[in-house]
Amino acid sequence: MENLVELLQNNPYPGRGIVVGKDRVYYWIMGRSTNSRNRVFTLTEDGIRTEAHDPSLLEDPSLIIYHPVRTMGDKLVVTNGDQTDTIVEEGCFIKGCMKREYEPDAPNFTPRISTCISPDGSFKISILKHNDGRCQRNFFCYEGCEEGKGYFISTYQGDGNPLPTFAGEPIEVTMPEPDEVWAALNADNKVSLYCNVAGEVTIYNKNLGD
Repeated sequence: MENLVELLQNNPYPGRGIVVGKDRVYYWIMGRSTNSRNRVFTLTEDGIRTEAHDPSLLEDPSLIIYHPVRTMGDKLVVTNGDQTDTIVEEGCFIKGCMKREYEPDAPNFTPRISTCISPDGSFKISILKHNDGRCQRNFFCYEGCEEGKGYFISTYQGDGNPLPTFAGEPIEVTMPEPDEVWAALNADNKVSLYCNVAGEVTIYNKNLGD
């Protein structure tokens, strides 16, 4: 099991990331461009959405404005794109993911990462990635996890041009507190962090001084 704080401190650009633990889930966004960095998380009736911090600087909203978190009945859906809406509209995590593919942002072809958490603590994680011009859809299903442990997946393995896609299975990690996760993310590239700990939501936004 890897130390999540050290993993993040040693990686300047994991991109967007999801960590699921026994009683909590974390989701963050990062950015290298002005357009990507010009965002904040705001609360909605059933989760959160991304919004432009300064609307006058917003360029292409297609891949940066979306609902990362929504409820689907008694389940919680967290993703790095507008596939959240597809999953909720389908009413099924796997069916929703099967309708989507990686983002059309060549040459990076950013993967779509998603999770769906059930009230009993079980959860699914998926990654939709580019593979030789086709979409490779990987699903990982967990019956739950122990106290203090979580599973981490991100869009990228690190910085680069093009950005290297996350590889392998979700990584078993320690589950630090929200403040520790926010502090561990690269100061230049981090944008926002969503934390849900036992149903209590906390949001961090760099553009709002967090």
